[in-house]
Amino acid sequence: MKICIFGAGAIGGYLAVKLAGTGADVSLVARGPHLAAMKANGLTLIEEDGQRSTVAVTASDNPADLGPQDYVFVTLKAHSVPALVPGMQPLIGPDTTIVSGVNGVPWWYFHGIGGPLEGTRLASVDPGDAQWNGFGPDRVLGCVVYPAAEVIEPGVVKHIEGNRFSLGEPDGSKSDRAVALSAALAAAGLKAPVRPRIRDEIWVKLWGNLSFNPISALTHATLDVLCTDPGTRSVARNMMLEAQAIAEKLGIKFPIDVERRIDGGAAVGAHRTSMWQDLELGRPMEIDALVASVQELGLLTETPTPTIDTVLALVQLRAKTAGLYGQGPSH
Repeated sequence: MKICIFGAGAIGGYLAVKLAGTGADVSLVARGPHLAAMKANGLTLIEEDGQRSTVAVTASDNPADLGPQDYVFVTLKAHSVPALVPGMQPLIGPDTTIVSGVNGVPWWYFHGIGGPLEGTRLASVDPGDAQWNGFGPDRVLGCVVYPAAEVIEPGVVKHIEGNRFSLGEPDGSKSDRAVALSAALAAAGLKAPVRPRIRDEIWVKLWGNLSFNPISALTHATLDVLCTDPGTRSVARNMMLEAQAIAEKLGIKFPIDVERRIDGGAAVGAHRTSMWQDLELGRPMEIDALVASVQELGLLTETPTPTIDTVLALVQLRAKTAGLYGQGPSH
């Protein structure tokens, strides 16, 4: 089984080391100092318990060096992907599966869903239909990524918590390709259930990303603070309730309620969200996939989103004033 990790950052690196330990044919697409370090010294993973493991990996900044794959894991920030689709074509053969491990509303959301919105394209996450046309939605296997990890220096990934990668076909079927990948991930010590309703999990994760990320970027409050402060908790709650109204119109079933979801955020502790970290590090922020996409779905379903609209306008301007909105790809 040939598996390419496209975007070998923290999550991609964690995946690569775990899979390489099983003897899988794993390659990575990366660039810059991280790529140079992996080529020189291999890729090192520091586990939660402090255990270190280093594997030699095949890595390149040119997908043409790697050739067609059975699976391509896309573990980039959502806004980076459309511009990179043309360069990814050498990885894609007739039977290649694209595993979409990207946060937010996925570009393929309305593929295989049935009903009047079947085949709807989302401009906020796939401008110009770059992925819809360049990958093709039939290739996609959905994936909700739960682990937390960080690149602490080039070539070294620290795993913080979590080991679940939920998989799901857009049409809800238990396909051979999903079962085969689930088995490969399980052999690597990862949890990889094949879900019949992957969109339900997408929304539960999105609930937090939609609200906690922009609020933290605007306030510089960690999760424990923004989830317990009465004012910001109220803003997050209103954003989540607006999102829930949209999702339920689309047939989503939430296994928990809003208050429990916010309490879960508070329990994470003094965590800085990825959007706040991107702001501080001068990296483009994941505003479109996490927030603008939900606004777009609100328009599609004729659902008012006044709180989401307000927070979106504020965080878009915050990003623009920092020069971090609408920039090109990074991986």
